[in-house]
Amino acid sequence: MQTGSSDSPDEVLSVINTTPLVDVMLVLLIIFLITIPVVTLSVPVQLPKERNELRQSRPENIVVSVDAKGAIFWFDTEVRDPAALVERLKAVATRDPQPEVHIRGDLEADYESIGRVIQACQRAGIARVSFITEPPAKG
Repeated sequence: MQTGSSDSPDEVLSVINTTPLVDVMLVLLIIFLITIPVVTLSVPVQLPKERNELRQSRPENIVVSVDAKGAIFWFDTEVRDPAALVERLKAVATRDPQPEVHIRGDLEADYESIGRVIQACQRAGIARVSFITEPPAKG
């Protein structure tokens, strides 16, 4: 942008010099391109792969379900609170061999509800806890 005419040397010419702005932007771009891969891949971890295991359901396995509202069920019977679940699990934890606990959690259930069941299994001394899920859709 220029003001005034080029005939008069005393007139002020105001021009926006964008060269320093472009230089700073290029330097920032180079810094981001160099540092982003280092930040995202700084800790080497091996992520789990999706897999489907066909498990045999044995009659001695315990199925604990959690519905969308957070209610806990021992097979088909509702358990009134996590303390009652711990007592039931303690009774079956003494069996030899110890049964597995399969948790069926509703998709809409809170993590807290599922966590209460896992904590109950831990307090009762259950060694094997697994989750029942739907197999992935083939597409």
